[in-house]
Amino acid sequence: MPKTKFLPKPTPETRPFWDAAAQGELHIQRCVTTGRFFFHPRPCSPYVFDGAVEWVKVSGDATLHSYNINHRPAWGFEDEAPYAIAVVELAEGPRMMTNIVGIENTPENLVLDMPLEVRFQERDGVVVPVFAPAEVTA
Repeated sequence: MPKTKFLPKPTPETRPFWDAAAQGELHIQRCVTTGRFFFHPRPCSPYVFDGAVEWVKVSGDATLHSYNINHRPAWGFEDEAPYAIAVVELAEGPRMMTNIVGIENTPENLVLDMPLEVRFQERDGVVVPVFAPAEVTA
């Protein structure tokens, strides 16, 4: 049996997220009533009973909240180990699980609260958001 990466399967609730990622944009949902952002995609707001939601393009700026360096890779990730499974906090507030790219994933390089920015990575026909250290502008 060939070992391939586990890939996300878009559902009606997540389709806008994956479609935006394929266009190189990060979109998450916001409660129409409160204006508060949230992630993971849902059919109604977690803040207001049965509240309406809308999809909004967000900045892609984040900070590193937590991570675990995986030395025993999942199928399809054998060539990428060790790699970080990270939780980032978006500038808009929600946290999301992702991978960190653009630097060697070591404890010395992965500093909590470090600024990150979204990148997009194509994996067997699916584009997934990942995060890299933010470029410092002088």
